[in-house]
Amino acid sequence: MIAEASTDIPAVPDPRALAAAAATRRRWLVIALVHVAVVLLWEALARGAALPSFILPAPSAVVATLAVPTHAWVSNTLVTAAEIGGGYALAVALGVTLALVFSWSRTLTLVLFPLLVTLNMIPKVALGPIVVVWMSYGIATNMLITFSLCFFPVLLTTVRGLQEVEPDLLDLVHSLKGSRWQVFRYIQLPGSLPFIFSGMKVAAILAVAGAVVGEFVASDRGLAYLMIQVQASLNTAAMFMAVILLTLLGLALYLVVLGLERRFVPRDARKG
Repeated sequence: MIAEASTDIPAVPDPRALAAAAATRRRWLVIALVHVAVVLLWEALARGAALPSFILPAPSAVVATLAVPTHAWVSNTLVTAAEIGGGYALAVALGVTLALVFSWSRTLTLVLFPLLVTLNMIPKVALGPIVVVWMSYGIATNMLITFSLCFFPVLLTTVRGLQEVEPDLLDLVHSLKGSRWQVFRYIQLPGSLPFIFSGMKVAAILAVAGAVVGEFVASDRGLAYLMIQVQASLNTAAMFMAVILLTLLGLALYLVVLGLERRFVPRDARKG
């Protein structure tokens, strides 16, 4: 009996996937090199121009402030991260949920949506002192201010996404006696994901601004609060370090959202 030939054929890599991966690596390499070049130029300018440290501290001096124990970088960074993450998560959850409710009820849309637009026009800096009166200082207060900045972009883009569903698909599901949940689960949600993630990316940028506004107005902890404290002594290096850490927090949140978008949304359907 002739032995059967082995059917284990090694998979041939997709040339398009390999090319896309190589292009992605090149893009990230360019981004990294640009950032390194900017830091080196900053260091050379600060040292070569002999500028006072309170005007433009060198990056090396900025990093050195991490060793100062009185700044409590770890605890202050964790507080700000909690404010950003908590306010952002609440905004996404409530924004998507309320958009879904609006897609189910035209009456609620007519009654509530214009009111939400009006409330969104309130300057958040002006809202801060009022929130302090209501809730006093604390992480929850700053989460609420962060939420107020992030909520409307998520709501608006999700409402738009839920409205962009093709009517023929909805008619098909309705003709098959599909439930409201099935319409949402299999038709509306997949079609609206590109819009939802677009709003989430905008909100991720605003989340850091919300936490900073909250800490400037109503806080006794956090990176923005620390900036106010070191400003009095013209410790510009520590102020730069706080700004860098705030930027890294925002970048981390944005990359998380970007990763989720790449996981759940096809490449051709992504917006922005």
